[in-house]
Amino acid sequence: MHLYFLWFEMFAWTTKGPKIFKGFPKELFVASKSLAANQGLYNGFLAAGIFWSLLIEDGDWQTNIALFFLSCISVAGIFGGLTTDKKIFFVQAIPALITITLILFF
Repeated sequence: MHLYFLWFEMFAWTTKGPKIFKGFPKELFVASKSLAANQGLYNGFLAAGIFWSLLIEDGDWQTNIALFFLSCISVAGIFGGLTTDKKIFFVQAIPALITITLILFF
């Protein structure tokens, strides 16, 4: 999911954005292109962190790194849900929180 957001926000914001967010004025996408690219880069780093955790052989370190990046995703999803759109909470934070729960309790 975060790799898709990276691509969308960094490379397709002005072309696909108006088709996805039909209620926004088209000129908004050009004006916010650098902001969207910054968000895309953030999502890329989150994806890299999750992938990195899968490559770590030490079980404790793997768990700690995964929990750190999943926590970052959760905080971002909660913040986005409170400040931008409630859907962000369900799309971003809930899957991360479920994964954190699964890691900690299973």
